[in-house]
Amino acid sequence: MFSFSYPATFRPDEDGRVVVDFTDFPHAHTDGRDSQDAMEEAIDCLGSVLAEQIATRREIPAPSKPGRGQYMVSVPFWIAGKLALYLAMREKGTTNSELARRIGVSETVVRRMLDPDHDTKPEKLQAALEALGKRIVVTVQDAA
Repeated sequence: MFSFSYPATFRPDEDGRVVVDFTDFPHAHTDGRDSQDAMEEAIDCLGSVLAEQIATRREIPAPSKPGRGQYMVSVPFWIAGKLALYLAMREKGTTNSELARRIGVSETVVRRMLDPDHDTKPEKLQAALEALGKRIVVTVQDAA
């Protein structure tokens, strides 16, 4: 099971803005006017970082445990299904062509399913994940 949230440090800067740094993505930083704005920016930043990792076929680390004073930033919905598919394919060593054969589509369809800029129907992502022995489970938690 893979948790779709990553730890981040939120700290005030000298101008009174809240700066966000991600533990698992040292090159990812953002900020906001206040804590709420910083969290919104952090979610967007995390989505962009993950989209870039997928698009360039890089390794995506599992989220580390949050340290003292850190907050968990959830992966935005727009990239979560694609991230799940990308990770499942890497875990199973499945190629685009092999997955395409399993679900009865062309390799181009699978490539689009993994493209962060392409709008993919959730049902297609669910079918692809099922073919890999995975499924997405959504939980709702109280906000901290």
